[in-house]
Amino acid sequence: MAVPGQVATDSSAKPMRAARFYGKEEIQIKDDIPRPVCGEGQIKVEPAFVGICGTDLHEYLGGPNFSPTSPHPVTNEQCPITIGHEFSGTVKEIGKGVSDKFRVGQKVVVQPTVYCASCGACKVGAENACSSGGFIGLSGAGGGMSEEVVMPEISIMALPPNIDLDVGALVEPLAVAWHAVDASPIADIKEPKCLVMGGGPIGLAVIQVLNARGAKLVICSEVAKKRQEFATEFGAHHVVDPSKEDVVARSLEICGGVNGPDIVFDCAGVPASVKASCNAVKSRGTVVNVAIFEKEIPFNPMWLTFREANYKSVLGYQRKDYLGVLDALGKGTIKPASMITGKIKMQDLVKEGYMPLIHEKDKHVKILVDMKASM
Repeated sequence: MAVPGQVATDSSAKPMRAARFYGKEEIQIKDDIPRPVCGEGQIKVEPAFVGICGTDLHEYLGGPNFSPTSPHPVTNEQCPITIGHEFSGTVKEIGKGVSDKFRVGQKVVVQPTVYCASCGACKVGAENACSSGGFIGLSGAGGGMSEEVVMPEISIMALPPNIDLDVGALVEPLAVAWHAVDASPIADIKEPKCLVMGGGPIGLAVIQVLNARGAKLVICSEVAKKRQEFATEFGAHHVVDPSKEDVVARSLEICGGVNGPDIVFDCAGVPASVKASCNAVKSRGTVVNVAIFEKEIPFNPMWLTFREANYKSVLGYQRKDYLGVLDALGKGTIKPASMITGKIKMQDLVKEGYMPLIHEKDKHVKILVDMKASM
């Protein structure tokens, strides 16, 4: 079976155009990138829309962090690499041995997870935590900001017929949220009450997934005014401004004054949100860390001990999470289209994509690169 991240290229074919990350504050649009070859068990996808992720911004401002500076153990690539890991597209070519459920021209999304399939994590079905893992668009093996991408069949999933390709580019961040909610005890709680720390793209995705998964009450803690409005739009029943109110006290009040939220999802990733999450959760409740921390922070286990609360961390997503999101999109229980706050051409990636998300992040949720407009 083809392993995600192992892709051959054809140096004799006409080269393609792609956005490439070279290092801190250096992205170039190149026209001489070798095209990937669609091998056995693989599908070639023509990207349509690509989302710009917070990880992309961190790479640009202070990287390389995720992007390899020496050959990656799975992709065997290093910077410069083609970027873009949140994307949708259409099937362009189908390799030998692929099932008949795919056809050329079909609308699909790509799960960009790269893994080795042989380490301890992969052996226990936790390929999202592979010791040699990564993502296409961050670790090599191509990326969405290119004319063609090749991945094994298991990494390609069909979009529901009623979902457009631009919304398809939101499936990846929604899958992060689905994985976090699925890892929580939400299914075992009658009428769960939840607190989401942070109203950025992932926090907003968690709010939507919580509503789709039957949460009775969703509280969002967010400082920025525009993101507070987005949180309300996407289903938060209450929004708390932590710069003006005590999140712990206010959450307890909203939940009835006896117990705090059953589950707290920390999507903010700052020291204050960790402490507030642990202090807000009810006795024997669960804190789920969804955020990525760039450096070590203070943590006191006693925040949890005195309430016998649980702390769980999650990473990325798995195929089942993509399938869960796609099913919810098809049924209309998640309607994320208004997360898209801008569409740009690839040649304007830094000026009209990265810069607004860095300097005016409170005005945006997702800026998409329209690859059809870019070529």
